[in-house]
Amino acid sequence: MKKFVLLATFVVALICLTGAGLFYVQIVKDLPNVEDLREVRLQTPLRIYTSDNLLIAEFGKKRRKPVAFQGVPKLFTAAFIAAEDASFFSHAGVDWMAVGRAAIEYIKTGEKRQGGSTITMQVARNFFLSSKKTFARKFKELVLARIIEQKLSKNEILQLYLNKIFLGHRAYGIGAAAQVYYGLDITKLNLAQMAMIAGLPKAPSRTNPITNPEAAKKRRYYVLSRMHKLGYIGYEDFQWASSSPITAEWHGHSVKSSAPHLAEMVRDFVFGMFGDKSYEEGYRVITTINGRLQMEARESLRDGLAAYDRRHGYRGAEGKVTVEDSEEQLEEGFIEALRSYPIIRGLIPGIVNAVEDKEVRVRTKTHGEIILTEDSLKWARKYLTPDSRGPIPETFSEIFSLGDVVRITQNVPAGSEVAERETNQRWGLTQLPEVEGAIVSLNPKDGAIISLAGGLDFKKSKFNRVTQARRQVGSNFKPFLYSAALEKGYTAASIINDAPIVFKTQNALGTWRPENFSGKFFGPTRLRQALVRSQNMVSVRLLDSIGIGYTINYVSKFGYDSGQLPRDLSLALGSGEMTPLELATGYSVFANGGFLISPYFIKTVETLEGELVYSATPGTVCQSCDQISLDSDGEPNDLKSLQAMSELPPEKIAPRIIASQNSWLVSSMLRDVIKAGTGRRAKTLGRVDLAGKTGTTNEQRDAWFSGFNTHAVTTVWVGFDKVAPLGRRETGAKAALPIWISYMQKALENKDDVIPERPDGLVVVRIDKDSGEVSSVSNPQAVFEVFRNGNIPSRLKDSGRDFINSGKLMESIKPEQVF
Repeated sequence: MKKFVLLATFVVALICLTGAGLFYVQIVKDLPNVEDLREVRLQTPLRIYTSDNLLIAEFGKKRRKPVAFQGVPKLFTAAFIAAEDASFFSHAGVDWMAVGRAAIEYIKTGEKRQGGSTITMQVARNFFLSSKKTFARKFKELVLARIIEQKLSKNEILQLYLNKIFLGHRAYGIGAAAQVYYGLDITKLNLAQMAMIAGLPKAPSRTNPITNPEAAKKRRYYVLSRMHKLGYIGYEDFQWASSSPITAEWHGHSVKSSAPHLAEMVRDFVFGMFGDKSYEEGYRVITTINGRLQMEARESLRDGLAAYDRRHGYRGAEGKVTVEDSEEQLEEGFIEALRSYPIIRGLIPGIVNAVEDKEVRVRTKTHGEIILTEDSLKWARKYLTPDSRGPIPETFSEIFSLGDVVRITQNVPAGSEVAERETNQRWGLTQLPEVEGAIVSLNPKDGAIISLAGGLDFKKSKFNRVTQARRQVGSNFKPFLYSAALEKGYTAASIINDAPIVFKTQNALGTWRPENFSGKFFGPTRLRQALVRSQNMVSVRLLDSIGIGYTINYVSKFGYDSGQLPRDLSLALGSGEMTPLELATGYSVFANGGFLISPYFIKTVETLEGELVYSATPGTVCQSCDQISLDSDGEPNDLKSLQAMSELPPEKIAPRIIASQNSWLVSSMLRDVIKAGTGRRAKTLGRVDLAGKTGTTNEQRDAWFSGFNTHAVTTVWVGFDKVAPLGRRETGAKAALPIWISYMQKALENKDDVIPERPDGLVVVRIDKDSGEVSSVSNPQAVFEVFRNGNIPSRLKDSGRDFINSGKLMESIKPEQVF
């Protein structure tokens, strides 16, 4: 019997051992290769930067900012060890005592409350296994932890852990968590903040300092007490850190330059190159955007749209909520009601909770209760139509009632002398503009986009009006028409009759009677004067003279799709539709001397390791390349060619599409638009090198200004997304030009005020102001004009008299000498 028992015991033991062995072999067989951890690639988001290295945006499922172990403060590492694995440096991957405690707890309760996982086991789980709680997974975890300890050093394991661990709010790793919760680099965190983050791995949502500060504070106390017990910190540090207030708040991305519409353009471009891995491989994109000027562009657009909005009156409350009686219901109601009203471009939503004749109290989520005084009544005249407003309200009760959702704005910064003296004057009534706009600025030498704002705010609308909104351009088209006419043989002194004209049409109206915006007619007019005054009749007659087909073919050289341009005389008045970016590209030709550039917005794309995977090679203007004349042996024909050849040409040369003489003449006329024409408000910038053109479409549905010098080309558009009149006085000069001025004032700071040198082949001639013919010095009506050699006035050629060519630029002549 005894032998039988021994035999049975042996058989059972053998079966158990065999089963355990087979189980182990099966488990081990399916284990991943731990050596892969040395080459692991953490999922890191796509990051987009300005040209001056300011973060614009991040795209990715996981926020991660990888850090090297050597750069982690020792106290930070100690906080995690104290909270998660006190025996980390002494065990070989598994803390068997902790595993035993977890097993006993499971036997007692039947629940898997304690996992007994070491940091090494967490690394095994996070990199190779699922988070599903099963015995098979736990066994794999134990085996992998042992193997990892054999293959990697303790510091290598800690580096993997600190970069991989989930810490709430989509933050993976301590680098991302430090940014999300405190907006800081890990080296700038204090002890209390480190302990707060170190307490998150156990339950990132339940002990989160943003969503559950009380639970987070208790968890932080536990971490600090463990650090003190293990000797990592002294009692004074423990006391200070455990009593410190919770300072965590949502910081999102560490965005330093806001360009959301541009960021979306970049995301789409990179995704087209790399697909889904764009969001995981940590690509670093350097754009052409200038961080400072991007801010100026957005602020200028916002202020300009707000100014338009105020001119047309107050449209009333943005919404209405029911205000409950009890204090508790009141507080909950405010918070819930304001969830659907985000802060947009600094315009803060609030709910009216008290109305008096000369005072209204507005409850906000971010600034508590705000008091608006009667100063806010002055502009709040009721909006009636685009051209009319109601009277100035005498009391707030005329425009407000309890529960109205309104917007307020900060008139003066908190802490300023005015704010301290008169607290209520800090705030004013505003509203979210319905009008929209766009601004884009290019470097005319290579097409680099310097700044771009595709609308008032990306939260309000993701539609990028710079690249997607095709709108009629109005008189912004006229410089291209005049350039075509100059190439056809017209000059800036050519006379066109500015008089009423009627055209027969094929449509139901039968006839078309174009008019000047002013309703006036000026009779025979020189082309230079006509462009400066933006006279429509001259443009229509000019187009009729040179031909629609010829003009469309000519204009297509500027990069415009000829199929998109109307083949009728309305083309002269800008009935064709373009995007702001297309228009700015065309104006760049006049700014750079006749070369077609292609706009681009990405300089380089690098991998996380710094490997260059994309680099832009834009076509760049090369003025000196035009000056090179070679003989049959490839040698320079003259000294000028020799000097030009000494300059290294760009890798890719932008093609010349119009003659330098043509470009200079159009630019000269456009400088006069600012000197004495519809763009003269820009004279406030105090520069002589600015050129530009206003544009206004029928019924003022679109307002434009495009302007430039050799440093920058900037186009501004203002209008409604759903095409509607802006108001009869809202021309390009009033609605768009102030935005352009505000931006260019900053864009041209410390930039030389230089007019391009007049190219060879142009001469200055004294002409009669009215007839455009050559005039004598004694004629009081004489002005100066510039002509191409082949287009000198016939009377001058016939008389053989010397013409004036002093070498001075026309811009040195006063406006009254030209007009």
